Amino acid sequence: MRDIPVLGRILADVRTFASDNTAPAAPEILEALVSANHEDAVSYGDDPWTARANEQIRAIFGRETEALFAFNGTGANVIALSCLLKPYEAVLAPASAHLQTDECGAFERFTGSKVLPVVTADGKLRIEDLRPYVGEPHDEHHVVPRAISISQSTEYGGLYEPEELRELCNFAHKAGWYVHVDGARIANAAAALGLGLREGTRDLGVDVLTFGGTKNGLLFGEAIVFFDPALHRGAAKFARKQGMQLASKMRYIAAQFSALLEDNRWHKYASHANAMAQRLQTRVAGIPAVRITRPVRCNAIFATLDSEAIARITQEFFFYTFDPTLPEVRWMTHHATRPEDVDAFADAIMRGVAAPAG
Repeated sequence: MRDIPVLGRILADVRTFASDNTAPAAPEILEALVSANHEDAVSYGDDPWTARANEQIRAIFGRETEALFAFNGTGANVIALSCLLKPYEAVLAPASAHLQTDECGAFERFTGSKVLPVVTADGKLRIEDLRPYVGEPHDEHHVVPRAISISQSTEYGGLYEPEELRELCNFAHKAGWYVHVDGARIANAAAALGLGLREGTRDLGVDVLTFGGTKNGLLFGEAIVFFDPALHRGAAKFARKQGMQLASKMRYIAAQFSALLEDNRWHKYASHANAMAQRLQTRVAGIPAVRITRPVRCNAIFATLDSEAIARITQEFFFYTFDPTLPEVRWMTHHATRPEDVDAFADAIMRGVAAPAG
C-alpha cells in the first residue's frame, strides 16, 4: 500500500474495504479473552492457556512442532528468520514481499542479515527466479543466500498451488536453503486451496511458518511455528525476548489462538472472507469502467478505475490505492464483512464510475 490516509479520514465515519486489519475481533475470540481474564496466571507462557494452544498446534502440525507466540507479523517474521540466518547470510524474497516493502527494514536492523529482493510480476517466487543465486562462489565481499521467504497468500492476493510450493521447497533444500512462509493470510490460502493447515505448509516442505491470527479474527497475535525445532538450535526463545515479542501476559495471545483453532474457526472465518471477495467480484465484473487486474483467489480484489471515480467512492467507503500510477486499487474483505456491506459497496462503485451529473 502506498497511500496512507490522513488522520481526519481515519476518524471519519467511513466504512472500509481497505484491509482485513480493519476488522473487529471475532465474538468467539473476545469470549476467549474474557474467559482467560480471571484470577492470576503465571507469566511468560507458563499458564494453562498457552499449554492448551501449543497442544492444539502440535495436534495439527505434528508432535515435534514448536510454536512461539508473538504480538505482530513483523516481529514474528523477523524472529523466525533471525533463528535461521547468520549476519552475513541473506534471505531471498519477492520484491513485493511485506518483509521487504512494509516492515521498515526491521529484518536488516534486528538480524544484521540482508533481504535480496527478487522482482516478479505477481509477487510469487519461481524456481527460474532463484537459479541465478545457486552455485555462485561467495567470498567475504558478498552475502550468502540461506533462505527464501514467500507469502501465502501473496501481497497481490495470489496463491502458490500445492505442487508449485512443493517443487519450490525441494529446489530450495537442494540448494541448502531454508523455506519460510509469511502466513499472515495462511488461513485464507488454505481455505481457498481446500487444504488443512499442515497439508498446505509442512507437508509441502516448509521449514518455518509465521501463522497469522490478526488478519483472521484475533484482536492481536501471531505464532512462529518451527516444524523442526532443531532448525533454531535453541535460539528461538532468546530471539523472541530480544526482539521484544515475549508477552508477559501470554495467556491473552494463547487463549485467542486456542479459540481460533477450536472447531476449525480459522477455516470458517477465512472461508467467509474469501466468499465475500467472490461476491464483490461478481457484483463489479459487469461494470465497464472497472477492470479487475489480478485473479481473485482469496480475500483481495485488485482493479483499475478512473482516479476521479476513486475519489467519489472513497467518500462512502475507504480503501487503498495500491499503485497510483495506473491507478490500481485494492479491495479487501474479512471475517466480519457482511453480504449487505458488499452489495452497498458495489452500488457505491457503480455510482462512483458514472459520469457526474451536469
